[in-house]
Amino acid sequence: MVRLRAVLPTLKPAEARVARAVLDLAGQEPHPTIQAVADRAETSTATVVRLFQRLGYGKFNAFWMDLTLDARRDEAVGASVETTGDVDREDSLADIVAKVYTNSWLSLDDTARHLDTEELARAIEFITGAVRVDLFGAGAGAVVVHDLQQKLARIGLTALAWPDAHASWTAAAALPPGAVALGVSHSGETRDTVEFLRIARGRGARTIALTNHRESALCEHADVVLLTAAREEPFRSGALGSRTAQLMVLDCLFIGVAQANYDASMDALRSTFAVLRPRRT
Repeated sequence: MVRLRAVLPTLKPAEARVARAVLDLAGQEPHPTIQAVADRAETSTATVVRLFQRLGYGKFNAFWMDLTLDARRDEAVGASVETTGDVDREDSLADIVAKVYTNSWLSLDDTARHLDTEELARAIEFITGAVRVDLFGAGAGAVVVHDLQQKLARIGLTALAWPDAHASWTAAAALPPGAVALGVSHSGETRDTVEFLRIARGRGARTIALTNHRESALCEHADVVLLTAAREEPFRSGALGSRTAQLMVLDCLFIGVAQANYDASMDALRSTFAVLRPRRT
């Protein structure tokens, strides 16, 4: 359901009607036929087929099974109280805690279940063999890439998180052979981040995009796409759900890179920990 909602703004009118019909019918038993969905959306069965194939499903039954599981889980999570929506004016602090926790948990769960491990493996391979890794994200994305930069540096990799767009562009324009560039944007449409990845790819760098939207401008310049499935409500536009999901994906990426060079990574982590230990009270 999250993936379907994510692509909804990019769909053509007929496909958008199918998506809304599918969301309305989610969880229905027995599940509707392709023809029933097409009739409800006032379109052809070919449009229905095109939509679920666009989401990566070869068969309608597999698509509907995942949709049903999502619907049941969401119903179970929010069965006793409304904990999956946006924060309301009348919400108590307990309500806010419940909503933030539930939406963060759902973002993590959806992302983990839908993360393409083959794409993740390619990203790990890219970074493991890179002479240098350049990272850029604007706004909340900057927090995420800075976290990854610190982790990669602790295992001895040359990783640079650029603080502003102009610095990232000039760095991307001078990337050496064998470099990797990773850009983070929840929408995939942040111009500064898109430009960073475009310049880096033009220099021959391998490029990685971390976003919530596959069909976005950022993905057009990426060799590897890592997708989150974060839930963002209007009041939570401070990127709470997306940041949580992005950190989880990049933690998986970091651990995969460290595992690929296990002995060297463990030595580096022990050395860096030893340096910091005397600074602790």
